Amino acid sequence: MIPFVDLKAQYISIKDEVDAAVAGVLESTQFILGNEVKAFEEEFAHYCGADYGIAVNTGTSALHLALLANGIGPGDEVITVSFTFVATVAAIGYTGATPVFVDIDPVSYTLDVAQIEKAITERTKAILPVHLYGQPADMEPIMEIARRYGLAVIEDAAQAHRAEYKGRRVGSIGDLGCFSFYPGKNLGAYGEGGMVVTNNPEHARTLQMLRDWGQERRYHHVLKGYNYRMDGLQGAILRVKLRHLDAWTDARRANAERYDALLADSGIKTPTVMPYSHHVYHIYAVQAEQRDLLQQKLNEQGIQTGIHYPIPVHLQAAYSGLGYKLGDFPHSERAAGRVLSLPMHADLTSAQINTVAESLQSILQGTGI
Repeated sequence: MIPFVDLKAQYISIKDEVDAAVAGVLESTQFILGNEVKAFEEEFAHYCGADYGIAVNTGTSALHLALLANGIGPGDEVITVSFTFVATVAAIGYTGATPVFVDIDPVSYTLDVAQIEKAITERTKAILPVHLYGQPADMEPIMEIARRYGLAVIEDAAQAHRAEYKGRRVGSIGDLGCFSFYPGKNLGAYGEGGMVVTNNPEHARTLQMLRDWGQERRYHHVLKGYNYRMDGLQGAILRVKLRHLDAWTDARRANAERYDALLADSGIKTPTVMPYSHHVYHIYAVQAEQRDLLQQKLNEQGIQTGIHYPIPVHLQAAYSGLGYKLGDFPHSERAAGRVLSLPMHADLTSAQINTVAESLQSILQGTGI
């Protein structure tokens, strides 16, 4: 079996460091927030090129609080994409605001900047671009439009740790950047975790209160807040893993290059790296006409794959109340019906990549997909 993600191989490679970090937290008994989380906040913010990091319990919580810190609430609108994990849209709903979708660029899979202005109304308060699969959205025109209309920009960088846009790390380009440390992410915790990074000290102060019941200090509740604190164990583990992120990212990029070369003449559409982008390949997504059949055949040969994502949010039953219909966002809908995520992680071997590519070629030739 070739696994889609191999968390055990990664753990074995850093076991001694992780075990020591966990033991340190157990000895300190700082299980919620604490020194390890504080140190991780500082280190990760610096890594992203931001002044402040506010650690939370999930990437979804990071998005929710980033929106709240910008004063977004009922009656407001936030522009984003439908071709994303549902958390992007759910977080907007948590504030009482309304998500307003625009289509994706069919090449990059990220927000089509040419469609932003026609989606802006007097109720629009923010733009929420998603750096999907590890590739940055086109931030320069997004920021220009946002500044012209007085809108906040909140980056969903949940899949884009260490990705760069024109030499700048994502997360530090907009007003706030939101990251997930779900275990399968490029930088993943051993449980749940998230962070907001920002250069705005007032946003940072608000976020620190909102994640901890709105407390300015213990039992002094300035805001109506939430229990979104990061565990001390996750902070310690993520500090260890952050030290390896550059090497893991280099390995992912090398694996992607190998896939690109092996699949160049296969008829499969491989990812396109945009000229402004340093892609970090959280997902290596190809496109195929009969995607479901291809996935089935690969699974029969012991190759795990994923689909990110099979149904765009505007067509999900839970969001039917937004009033969108099939055909509203054709590029998002086409991608959702065609994308297939191949195995991708830093411990993937050349032999495994060769096997995946050879299996793909064989299936395509044998079935005419």
